[in-house]
Amino acid sequence: MNHWNVSFRHACTDIAAFLKWSACACVVGTVMGGIGTLFHLCMEWANETRIQQGWLIWLLPLGGAAIALLYRLCGMEQDQGTNLVITSVRSTQHLSFRTAPLIFISTFFTHLLGGSSGREGAALQMGGSIAYQIGRWIHLDEKDERIIVMCGMSAAFSSLFGSPLTAAVFSMEVISVGVMYYAAIVPCVLASVIGFSIAHGFGVAPTFFSITGIPELGPASIGQVILLAALCGGLSVLFCKGLHWIGGLYRKFLHDSILRAVVGGVLVVALTYLVQTKDYNGAGMEIIQNAMQGQARPEAFFLKMIFTALTLGAGFKGGEIVPTFFVGSTFGCVVGGLLGMNPSFGAAIGLVALFCGVVNCPVTSIILSVELFGAQGLLLFAIACAVSYMLSGYYGLYSGQKILYSKLKPEFINQNSK
Repeated sequence: MNHWNVSFRHACTDIAAFLKWSACACVVGTVMGGIGTLFHLCMEWANETRIQQGWLIWLLPLGGAAIALLYRLCGMEQDQGTNLVITSVRSTQHLSFRTAPLIFISTFFTHLLGGSSGREGAALQMGGSIAYQIGRWIHLDEKDERIIVMCGMSAAFSSLFGSPLTAAVFSMEVISVGVMYYAAIVPCVLASVIGFSIAHGFGVAPTFFSITGIPELGPASIGQVILLAALCGGLSVLFCKGLHWIGGLYRKFLHDSILRAVVGGVLVVALTYLVQTKDYNGAGMEIIQNAMQGQARPEAFFLKMIFTALTLGAGFKGGEIVPTFFVGSTFGCVVGGLLGMNPSFGAAIGLVALFCGVVNCPVTSIILSVELFGAQGLLLFAIACAVSYMLSGYYGLYSGQKILYSKLKPEFINQNSK
């Protein structure tokens, strides 16, 4: 009899937890679905306006100064961005509600004026900070606050990119490499699906690329994919080190944040006119689409890395993941072609492999390949993710990410990504 009482109490506890997190996911998913949709529409308008009004790029230094001043006035000059959101899931650090409007406005102007950045950093910060505040309002305890932060990250990411499974798993996997936060699986999945559904209902199309030339699984195709993925693993190290190195140079020689932003804006404008193209301003989704059609300039991946490092290192806002898509797809398109692969398929492999290398999330990366390209060639994409993950070392975009287990041995190492 006692056994049945204990089992009944456990069942009631499980059901109560499920109902609680289902309700939280509905609230967070609905809120972030609406905000994510608005953010997406604003980013689309900013990019279209920048292309139509080419003179706006001359205002980039002024825009950078305004962003730095805004963060200073709000007392968030030392804001750690996405790193703080990631760290908050493992610690007792608090997230400021001011993060959400600040990152929304600053990312909008970064894109409008021609900075090279993505959008996912803004999505993760908005989702995490707003969900954290919701958790405080409904008096969640400290551990539950960490779960609702991941819930918000999933919903915001999903509504912006239209990739609900990737968004849900990414939020659970990116925090601590080697550990998946399964306690958050119900709220993350539900909030992600709800956020995606709301955005889709407002006409936000999911990100999807049509690719050609997917080969049959065989020794030749496996060898080509392994070689390209290995090169992407090395490129991911170069990309991460370059971003951190240039950011460090800014801080070393330019101690004032406003001055850093002005100088960074001037450098991006100067480089834009030096290369005589504006392909590297903004997120660059058009260039990614061209790469998926087998068209990419040999120098594109390298120039995008420089533009992105100069932009984000100076204090402009946005994110690194869409630039990673740009770098990986253009690199894969060119190098894959040299390796005998169809350039379109090479671009897809390059995108997924480089993404895996810089975020250290192999499961997320495999799911991403399905949501972006479909399930055909899944085994080859999985091989690419595995190889890139192993060969990318302990580097990553997010210094707040903790790598708990070695990539080479079943060994606990507990170190931050470099």
